[in-house]
Amino acid sequence: MNLRDKLRGLLVRLYARRVEGHLDHAQVPKHIGVIMDGNRRWAKAAGSSTVDGHRAGAGKIEEFLGWCSETDVEVVTLWLLSTDNFDRPQEELGPLLGIIEDVVRTLAADGRWRVHHVGTPDLLPSGMQTVLKEAEETTAHVDGILVNVAIGYGGRQEIADAVRSMLLDAQERGTSMEELTEAVDTDMIGRHLYTSDQPDPDLVIRTSGEQRLSGFMLWQTAHSEYYFCDVFWPAFRKVDFLRAMRDYAARHRRFGG
Repeated sequence: MNLRDKLRGLLVRLYARRVEGHLDHAQVPKHIGVIMDGNRRWAKAAGSSTVDGHRAGAGKIEEFLGWCSETDVEVVTLWLLSTDNFDRPQEELGPLLGIIEDVVRTLAADGRWRVHHVGTPDLLPSGMQTVLKEAEETTAHVDGILVNVAIGYGGRQEIADAVRSMLLDAQERGTSMEELTEAVDTDMIGRHLYTSDQPDPDLVIRTSGEQRLSGFMLWQTAHSEYYFCDVFWPAFRKVDFLRAMRDYAARHRRFGG
């Protein structure tokens, strides 16, 4: 590392410390959703392989959760694998699934996070289903950040699954279609989402410069704030995180009003 890079790094750390010092912890989001985008583009820019990009992105996760813990965030939803990602070439998808399994094991072994899967389990290989189940069971007692790992997740699929679950529940209870029609409302559907009993995301962060949700938590983000960052996910720094927190704290949320 040359002198210029050292000086730049020092200035960034000093700036981050200044932003952090002015951050009002009473104004931070309680639930953050993260669309961790840009692993492949980061790898291409670095002259590395796609798999190296995914590994670098995976390595950023615990660091990010540490920042969240320092600022009193209570729930984090990490979008690790979408339903659309299953269309990727097998030479990329196979290693990616292995990397995601390692991420889940690492989060569960850390001892600071309570892991919860959001997504359609049936879409996942049996081995990954086992890893997710074990992670949820071994961390159920942890009194730390609730980390939703969105794997095999799609926003439209979640709503479809919620409606299906609602109908099956009504059938088991012996509820007629007429009674269900009268009773159904947004709260009822919400109780059947993957994130039932959780607060909706206050803030959604998407890295890499893309400015779209791509189907992420379509129901839950109706009143969320969004922060789009040009940095690729593996290069996401604490100062970028703090800027997102500062930007969120400065907004006046109207919740559609």
